[in-house]
Amino acid sequence: MADSTKIMLDKWERLCCESGSLEIYQHVSLLTLDNIMRCAFSYQSNCQTLSNNSYIQAVYELTYLCNHRFHTFPYHSNLIFHLSPHGYRFRKACRLAHRHTDEVIRQRKEALRSEKELEKISGKRYLDFLDILLCTQDEEGKGLSDEEIRAEVDTFMFEGHDTTASGISWILHTLANHPQHQDLCRAEIQQVLQGRQHIDWESLGKLPYTTMCIKECLRLYPPVPGISRRLTKPVHFPDGRALPAGSLVGVSVYCLHRNASVWENPEIFDPLRFSPENSMNRHSHAFIPFSAGQRNCIGQQFAMNEMKIVTALTLSRFQLAVDEAKLPSAIPQLVLRSVNGIHLILSPLA
Repeated sequence: MADSTKIMLDKWERLCCESGSLEIYQHVSLLTLDNIMRCAFSYQSNCQTLSNNSYIQAVYELTYLCNHRFHTFPYHSNLIFHLSPHGYRFRKACRLAHRHTDEVIRQRKEALRSEKELEKISGKRYLDFLDILLCTQDEEGKGLSDEEIRAEVDTFMFEGHDTTASGISWILHTLANHPQHQDLCRAEIQQVLQGRQHIDWESLGKLPYTTMCIKECLRLYPPVPGISRRLTKPVHFPDGRALPAGSLVGVSVYCLHRNASVWENPEIFDPLRFSPENSMNRHSHAFIPFSAGQRNCIGQQFAMNEMKIVTALTLSRFQLAVDEAKLPSAIPQLVLRSVNGIHLILSPLA
């Protein structure tokens, strides 16, 4: 993660000298894709240095079209959506995304055909996600089909990069908008790093104020602004009303995190909300940036560590400021994006 972040920050150092401000969301998306490819699939994609990345563009297209279909009632019909121009665009973007994941799987399968490579993977202390998918078998010795493997890889690759890209981008924007908190985070980070431009796992536990700021950013700008659950049993409310089993219930995470009956002064940025003493008596479902319950985010520890690493290394190299002429306008799609991107003014530190 630190190596991938360094690639992005080196690029920013070159770009910020050429222009007044920089749109960071696309750069962060490439960073998080690079991270998930390296960490979950042991795959060196070099996506941050390539001039064009069709997978990122396909994901942007898919999230827009999913959201557009949800809000367009006739498109709830599979047939109408399939025959529409948007349905054609959706299938084209799906093919591009599948082509990318198919190539990752194909290369690993070719490597596994080598007996030495199989021994090497079997002897790993930690198998990566793709190793587990390819090597797992049921009681009868049957493995996952190609279609099942691709479905898992698609989900992990999409959820593992697009949500964290949203989280990191809004974190950097929010800290740029609150320079006093940015300075406190930087002081803490510099004390831990002691001049190093690298960060290890042990250092992540020594950043309490930075972690509180990250959580407060996730409260104000949750990467997944809404979730849904299908009820397995009826739910009865205090006023006597009820929802039957099988109902699909939507939860607005964005609205919950800004609800004045749950949070005092919810629009104010206050990292101390997440101090141990202030968090002690808070309801377990008041803060759910990674969802909650049995179907919460399987990668939330991965995401939190990634956010800490990128935030720490970025603040150790740059002073962040908001571009007042290009303020972001949040839009809830599958993830929380900005209509006009997220523009920051980056000043390299001495």
